[in-house]
Amino acid sequence: MAREILRYRELTDNEARFYNESGYLVLPGLISRPNAATLADEVLQVVEGLGIGRADLRRATTSKDKLRQSRQYLAHWELARLIHSEALLAIAARLMGGPSTLYLPFTAVKSGGGGGRFHFHQDNQYTRFSGPGINIWFALGEMSPENGCLQIAPGTHLNGTLDSIESDDRDGHRTVAVEPDRFLPLRMMPGDAVAFTRLTLHGSGANRTDQPRLAYAVQFHRDDARATRAGEDLGLLKENPRYVIAPVAEISPANE
Repeated sequence: MAREILRYRELTDNEARFYNESGYLVLPGLISRPNAATLADEVLQVVEGLGIGRADLRRATTSKDKLRQSRQYLAHWELARLIHSEALLAIAARLMGGPSTLYLPFTAVKSGGGGGRFHFHQDNQYTRFSGPGINIWFALGEMSPENGCLQIAPGTHLNGTLDSIESDDRDGHRTVAVEPDRFLPLRMMPGDAVAFTRLTLHGSGANRTDQPRLAYAVQFHRDDARATRAGEDLGLLKENPRYVIAPVAEISPANE
């Protein structure tokens, strides 16, 4: 059995209640600082494998610098242990209130030098779930408003899936017609995580530093969740997964 990467897996009733009432829950020190450093290096290796040098991450040049996402990883990496962590799955199931399944893991890398502000949106404004979904987002470096930390609008999950429009920079990302004027910037340290629902409004500011902002997200759905995409019924996600989540032989643009 693979060694567990998470430092804890049990949550209190008060933590679960806060998550359900507020739409998010900060999980301090969910992984150790040394493990966070290893994961950060692997995330940078993913970006390099896609043809983006580390020096290129110091300054944004295109709209893709808003967020570089890839679900690729190698079998022997710490990322594999994180993605397939039994403890992480247990946390997701506890917060969503039932047996759950891995949906999608991905890098969340924002370039420095003004790497794009990410407009407020809901994950459910892309592929729409009929049941609970969760995003567990890991800080792999220090997160602050200066480098574009995650921003959460508490309680917005209670409003259901909101109407969305394309963001004004026309990069294919969605946003809400009216962004919230009350939100919480999440200052985090390496190894901290935050869990939030698929309906929780979230975004991030621009990265005004000269270093990339490194994070990693692992999403799950409850086993009774169905999905639709562009009006098409995709069925029960557990039986019809959207993504094949498995290690690749090498990190390559061809595997995207």
